[in-house]
Amino acid sequence: MKNAVTALLGRVEFPVLLAGLVIAGGLWGFEELMEVARSSTPHAFDTEILLAFREAGHPDSPIGPLWLESAIRDITSLGSFVVLALITAATIVYLLLIRRPATALLVFVAIAGGQLLSSLLKVEVDRPRPELVSHLVSESSLSFPSGHAMLSAVTYLTLGSLASRFLHGRTTRIYVLSLAVLTTLLVGVSRIYLGVHWPSDVLAGWCAGFAWAMICWLVARALQHRKAVDD
Repeated sequence: MKNAVTALLGRVEFPVLLAGLVIAGGLWGFEELMEVARSSTPHAFDTEILLAFREAGHPDSPIGPLWLESAIRDITSLGSFVVLALITAATIVYLLLIRRPATALLVFVAIAGGQLLSSLLKVEVDRPRPELVSHLVSESSLSFPSGHAMLSAVTYLTLGSLASRFLHGRTTRIYVLSLAVLTTLLVGVSRIYLGVHWPSDVLAGWCAGFAWAMICWLVARALQHRKAVDD
């Protein structure tokens, strides 16, 4: 049995194995966080982290200097539907201009599918926005999972992995992918700072977004090996 497992792992490339681990971890994490979201009372870590972004005893006053709140609003806009849609549209048009229609379709399906999945999950869990602290931006949709966190992961990781295919050198590719991950993390943290999401909402958005992005990456890889899309 041990020899069979060793042989199997020897045939699986490391990026594929890593993607599989991310998918498994993301799905497991999302399932655990969904139980937290469905609880009748907020989890202790949700309330503690949310209050940590507020002045002690003043849930309406965020921590940090006055300029920080404005900067956080700018960061959170990087995960908004409009900004992500514009980035996606620009990428698709570019791919069409360089005659990569199959790749353009793949990008559209990956990101649009992530948007649809996020909306369905929000309706399924039906968690309201936190009322423990004041909201620094206006939001009307449901809370779990964080759409900004999930769609940032889907969009920036999908486009980051796509861009890395055009780049030369391991260092450059790592930089681009790291930038995609960092942007995703900053957007998620900004949602907690602004008081519009519980931390578990953001963690669930990351879990679902990373898992979905890796699933799409595996599909794209399989299609490339079958010559269904250009490398």
